[in-house]
Amino acid sequence: MNAFDLIPKLVRSSLEADKKDIEATALMIARKIKKDYPAAAEEITKALAYSRLDSPVTRSIDLQPLPVDKETRYSLVKIEEPIEMPDPILENFIRQQLEDFIKERQILEDFLREDIVPPNSILLDGPPGVGKTYIAYWLAYRLNTPIITLDLASSISSYLGRTGQNIRNIFDYARSQRAILFLDELDAIAKRRDDASDLGELKRLVNVLLKELEDCPSSCVIIGATNHPELLDKAIWRRFDRTLTISMPDERERRSLLIRHLGKFGDELRRDTLHYLVKHTKDINAADVCKLSEHMKRRAFLSPNEPPQIIALSEVYKIKPLATKEDKTNICRLLKKEFPSLSVRDISMITQIPSTTVSRYLSANRKGDEEHAE
Repeated sequence: MNAFDLIPKLVRSSLEADKKDIEATALMIARKIKKDYPAAAEEITKALAYSRLDSPVTRSIDLQPLPVDKETRYSLVKIEEPIEMPDPILENFIRQQLEDFIKERQILEDFLREDIVPPNSILLDGPPGVGKTYIAYWLAYRLNTPIITLDLASSISSYLGRTGQNIRNIFDYARSQRAILFLDELDAIAKRRDDASDLGELKRLVNVLLKELEDCPSSCVIIGATNHPELLDKAIWRRFDRTLTISMPDERERRSLLIRHLGKFGDELRRDTLHYLVKHTKDINAADVCKLSEHMKRRAFLSPNEPPQIIALSEVYKIKPLATKEDKTNICRLLKKEFPSLSVRDISMITQIPSTTVSRYLSANRKGDEEHAE
């Protein structure tokens, strides 16, 4: 039995939380790969050694134990090792800004030798689902560094001054690691201080956060993200080297997202159907475009005899429900215009509108065209 044969067993043991079996299987894998992959084998054995000592296994990769809330003892952050991720699909300017940041971090020592202050922070803003969190994790992959994510639930305390102390502890921890600190939902702890509805405690918290951001050394990478840029204190913006607005995907980006995530099912779609999908998903964020693609693939797998065109078009109108009679009428007519071969029954299946109603909408349209021609 080789090391690869043991991987399914390791996965099963992990899912069953069988620590004894996990350790035994991992040790066997380490022994079998030691000759060809000595570094990986050593990493496995170090993790096992810390586990047996009841110490955090992250110490095996030189990461200190996570900071905790003084009263609840809950972890204030979570830490994840980088994993390989496809490049994000973004507008060219945003992508270039991210590539520049990566390059700047990779030549950090060159900057310091030339007495140039290297950039260490990015603030991402934009509506939900456009890829801000994905970008943070992708940067961790490209920079080959763990990512530390702020846990808002455990960090924000009802006790006076406790939240500020938790934020200080989080930044102290981040400064002591070679890692990215990801401040997701930054607006929760960095609201405008001129907001009269906020308590003094929240205003003091913003002051703490500003000082911690100001004191962060160039070795510490900070990424902030917010869905509500209008809520952020003005001074917060000045603490970040780059502020990037991630917009809803344009046509080029939606096409690329669909092609990437549809996979083999995309090859079965006619060009005009793919074009229609791209045109009619303009109000859908990147996350929902990916989800839409997964829905199409699942349905195609479960219903192999159903035409791909019907599957694709009908899934669009599940995620974009038709609310009014006018919407329903217009879509029925548009589908018939764009795809003349579609039958009344096909359009009914796509839109979930009864066939008799679809027929009435289309008949009214033909009658109107005839009257216009006269």
